[in-house]
Amino acid sequence: MVKLTESTKSISAKTFVRNWRLFDADQKVLGRLASEIASSLIGKHRVDYVDYLDMGDEVVVVNAPKVVVTGSKAINKTYDSFSGYPGGLRKISYEKMNEKRPGEVLRHAVSGMLPKNKLRDKRLARLHIYSGETHEFAAKFK
Repeated sequence: MVKLTESTKSISAKTFVRNWRLFDADQKVLGRLASEIASSLIGKHRVDYVDYLDMGDEVVVVNAPKVVVTGSKAINKTYDSFSGYPGGLRKISYEKMNEKRPGEVLRHAVSGMLPKNKLRDKRLARLHIYSGETHEFAAKFK
């Protein structure tokens, strides 16, 4: 009988360290960028990934208004919100949303790609979106 001295250790929430990832949205396609960001927020790129822990990284996105969409989505895509009251349906086009709240377009796309579970809000809280090149987390990337 062979006695094994080493065993596989399961990772716990206390033992892993979050990394910081920087994405530049300049001339990137919205859906492709959002899927990369969602994967980073979930933590699927990590070797020690487990689905029951929130193992994702902190994500910083710069140049959010410069993200592009393909085809005629810039004209035809709309974002809907409903207040719950009769006549309370509000629609805003992609163009208006991108100039009014540019980070919200990207946040909406990433939110749709995250799993719909109790970890979703925590993951979205680690997404930091900025309109320009500068951000307050510059010291984390040196």
